[in-house]
Amino acid sequence: MPDTFNGLTVLVVEDDWLVWENAAEWFREQGWDVADAAKGANAIGFLRKTKAVHLLFTDIGLADDVTGWDVAEAGRMSHPNLAVIYASGGHEDPLRRVSGSIFLPKPVLPRDIMQACSRLGLPGNTMGRLA
Repeated sequence: MPDTFNGLTVLVVEDDWLVWENAAEWFREQGWDVADAAKGANAIGFLRKTKAVHLLFTDIGLADDVTGWDVAEAGRMSHPNLAVIYASGGHEDPLRRVSGSIFLPKPVLPRDIMQACSRLGLPGNTMGRLA
């Protein structure tokens, strides 16, 4: 496993199990610690009680009334430097995005995630190892 992101934690918020599994697997292969939530309310609870979360990777439409937009806003309240990547098959709403975030239209490829991480200034670059 590459040690590019060792010690960093990503919260993957996704209600589609297959999409979640693919994203979580990619992050683990890159050395991230992965936490997950299928519902926005659970994600917000996690963000409020956890001290070290470096990246939020979230869908917009989730399995409850809380959206990915809401999760990112709440996450930034607890973690002002939280990097945010939105991934959705729906339309982007630039007015709802937290500052400095990135929106990726689904389907999302590993290369898209790596490029987004790089654009967000996260350490390391494993582009050469991606298919």
